[in-house]
Amino acid sequence: MHAEGFFLQAFVYLSAAVVSVPVAKRLGLGSVLGYLLAGIAIGPFGLELIGEEGQDVMHFAEFGVVMMLFLIGLELEPGRLWRLRGPILGLGGLQVGITTLAIAGVALAVGQSWRVALAVGMILALSSTAMVLQTLAEKGLMKTDAGQSAFSVLLFQDIAVIPMLALLPLLAAPGDGAHHGADHAHGHGGHVPWVQTLPPWAETLAVLGAVALVVVGGRFLMRPAFRFIARTGMREIFTAAALLLVIGIALLMAQVGLSPALGTFLAGVVLANSEYRHELEGDVEPFKGLLLGLFFIAVGASVDFRLISESPGSVAAMVAGLVVLKLLVLVGLARVFRMGLDQTLLFAFALAQGGEFAFVLFSFATQNAIFGDEVAAPLIAAVAVSMALTPLLLVLAEKVLLPRVGTKESVARPADEISSDSHNDQRAIIAGFGRFGNIVGRLLRANGVKPTVLDNNSDRVDVLRKLGLEVFYGDATRLDLLHAAGAEEAKLMVVALESQEQNLELVETARKHFPHLTLLVRADDRFDAYRLLDEGVDHVYRETLDTSLAAGVDALCHLGFRRFQATRSANKFRCHDEETLRELAEMRHDRKQYMNHARERIRFLEETLQAEHHDPTERDAGWDVESLREDLGG
Repeated sequence: MHAEGFFLQAFVYLSAAVVSVPVAKRLGLGSVLGYLLAGIAIGPFGLELIGEEGQDVMHFAEFGVVMMLFLIGLELEPGRLWRLRGPILGLGGLQVGITTLAIAGVALAVGQSWRVALAVGMILALSSTAMVLQTLAEKGLMKTDAGQSAFSVLLFQDIAVIPMLALLPLLAAPGDGAHHGADHAHGHGGHVPWVQTLPPWAETLAVLGAVALVVVGGRFLMRPAFRFIARTGMREIFTAAALLLVIGIALLMAQVGLSPALGTFLAGVVLANSEYRHELEGDVEPFKGLLLGLFFIAVGASVDFRLISESPGSVAAMVAGLVVLKLLVLVGLARVFRMGLDQTLLFAFALAQGGEFAFVLFSFATQNAIFGDEVAAPLIAAVAVSMALTPLLLVLAEKVLLPRVGTKESVARPADEISSDSHNDQRAIIAGFGRFGNIVGRLLRANGVKPTVLDNNSDRVDVLRKLGLEVFYGDATRLDLLHAAGAEEAKLMVVALESQEQNLELVETARKHFPHLTLLVRADDRFDAYRLLDEGVDHVYRETLDTSLAAGVDALCHLGFRRFQATRSANKFRCHDEETLRELAEMRHDRKQYMNHARERIRFLEETLQAEHHDPTERDAGWDVESLREDLGG
């Protein structure tokens, strides 16, 4: 019966995720909000499909945060982390310190003691690592100034949890046990970490020894171990080893009283230069995604609507006060650190919520008798609501405020100047000026066509404007920006946004509102190309095709083929591949037919090209400058 109950709960969680997340993504709300809504729907105050066991799921799902920090560490080389020390210590330290004092001041003003006020201030100063990083990554904002600054602040906050756990017992009223709630805080189910039984000097040595073990082991022991495992050729054993590494480090950190997430982050940084980095990422990523989704569902289910319904005014006031106060602090710090207005708004709205560690720390504080449930319960509800509002706050900033505030600051010319351009018959719009759009734009300008560029990377926008390009900062999928960029008069639009989901959204918008536009759309690979062909896009450009064919031509030349011959083969290969792409697009849902036709087309191409030249060193009627120079002796 226990097994049936487990499978039933798994079925409920997975069903909620599968239904809610695609709907939320389709509505432009993001997967995080979809998970939260799923949790609310199946929780004790929704369909009541889950009950008190939701809190147990929360503890299990928090391991997704641990895995996320490990993966982030894998992407950060130690040198890059050292370069971020300024934002981490400066921006992160100031955010935690100032926010703690500001919230503590408000708590004192409403009649709380200084002990309670300081504890509440520290706990509410933290933001949600899981919510913020997942949402920013989903929106492609992690590489922006706002994304990097938010990451720096969140990393400092994760580090700050350690001294907070040490300081909170000191705020208890005299006579209370300092470590009474430590087991609850660390989720050991009543087991106090053994390090807390040691003398202070031994405890310090144990902590330093654990950190040293992670660093030295990751640098000198894990690589030979992974090399040995990789030689077995068994992928599932490598996956098991990756999970063993993460779980083992998390357990070690918990035993010495440190944050498991911080420990696995450190291990990721140490392994960032490892040759097995990508294998580790690929193995851990699916588990991280599932556990994080489970975590967000558990957060949604934990929102206490009964308490909210009993005192909606006070909870709403707490949520509004927390968000507004943190917004003010974050905006002030962003301006001190010289962020642009658009990046300031993204940074502030991303971090203006409570964090998942608040659930742990509030419970820890009540266990240590710093305050009672009458204080903790409404604050926990306020934190949960503020976390649930995070995706909506970012949508508000990105879709409402930035086009009206950030864009006005960065637009180089009024929209009505576009329609009066003397080259409207040649006007082109480029949506996204990354590695693909950049090449197209430079080629157009070199031939006298001045395209209008839409891009949501503020640093890139500044550079483009200095180069004399007409630029709108903002989301190119927005209809008002397309109007302002002159889409009604334009002849064509190059669609080269960083996300293929955004490319598809822009294609749908353009085909609906500007059907006269010729769309030239970038695709990452042939499967993206299939989706674009399904949308009726005629001009699809796979990003790696041209460079791959160019490399193939050079390879043939180095092997003795004439350049004319190699180039002609590449051109025939391109024509054949384009024909095959469109044929396979229609049958890709029938795997057997798809594979049979693909094999047939590959065989036909090889036979066609090989029939043209039996001897790769045979002279071709065509010649090229390099070959002619060789024939003439230099």
